Amino acid sequence: MTTTPLPAGAPGRLALHLRVGRLGRAGWLAVAGVASLGIVLVAGIVLGTVDLAPATTIAILAKRLLGVDLGMTWPATAEAIVMDLRLPRVLTAMVVGTGLAVAGATFQGLLRNPLADPYVLGTASGAALGAAIAVLLPVRGLVLQFGLLHGLAFIGALGSVTLVYRLSRTSPLAPLTSLLLTGYAVGSLLAAGLALAMYMSGTGLRQIFSFLLGGFDGTSWTRLAVAAPLIIGGSLAILLRARALNGFLLGEEAAAHLGVDVKRERVILLGLASLVTAAGVAIAGLIGFVGLVVPHLVRLLVGPNARLVLPISALFGASLLAAADVVARMLGGVPVGVITAVIGAPFFLLLLRRARTGYEL
Repeated sequence: MTTTPLPAGAPGRLALHLRVGRLGRAGWLAVAGVASLGIVLVAGIVLGTVDLAPATTIAILAKRLLGVDLGMTWPATAEAIVMDLRLPRVLTAMVVGTGLAVAGATFQGLLRNPLADPYVLGTASGAALGAAIAVLLPVRGLVLQFGLLHGLAFIGALGSVTLVYRLSRTSPLAPLTSLLLTGYAVGSLLAAGLALAMYMSGTGLRQIFSFLLGGFDGTSWTRLAVAAPLIIGGSLAILLRARALNGFLLGEEAAAHLGVDVKRERVILLGLASLVTAAGVAIAGLIGFVGLVVPHLVRLLVGPNARLVLPISALFGASLLAAADVVARMLGGVPVGVITAVIGAPFFLLLLRRARTGYEL
């Protein structure tokens, strides 16, 4: 059997063709992500215990948000449901989904491990423990209490992911096994801390319990206004460091050769991902697997380039969590964390079955 040699320059043209094809696929995925956001936004406002007509919902949004009068009338109760209850809830779910997906993509790239996400690494649990401690402190005033809650949630998230990262690197076990076992051990310790906080909470038990279940029942425009700048700003800051994240995918030595300040960028990326996770946990509680499922599927479709993975993951993370919230409401108010666990746990087991040591890109 004979083989025909490739013409001169063919490998380069082939690589260019694959790269253009992948960029084209990323563009179509981005369009699909934007379309899904619009569909989920309308569905999240229309569906609920009191169903609203889609035309009425769109007319209310056009009038209140864009100042466009579509010539329709509606009862005052319908406008209150849309603007005061459902719109802030759907937008909060989208913002939190964006943050969790971007944080998951960051942890997976930084640690070069497909199973790394805020939930598995204990980052979300650390944030929940910090928020629970804030609930226990005798602080009065909504702004002060909510600011303290975000601050302690950030400290808990950053402390837990740093501890897991450092302990897993010093273990003689394989990287994947070490990360999972360390995350489980630290998560168990944080769970004990949460249990103690619940035991001591008294009247704050309900609020702490809501962190464990995860959900958007207590969302409001005020809470969204506090958390959204932290999540969106942190996600944009991570996106601006996509080049450094691409360098980490090649290994720390290769990243250093490419001019990446490994120590500084590692600290910055860990801090930003922890900040985004903490802000999400502070308003929605523990919601697992969004940061695991979405970035992994996006990476399978567009490749490992963080410049593509991060923004597309943000779009589909927002859509997934908002859709999960709609399903939770239609099932009678089931916690959103339950819905995402039903989706994510089988996916996690599948990844665990297929995973090898190291990060296969």
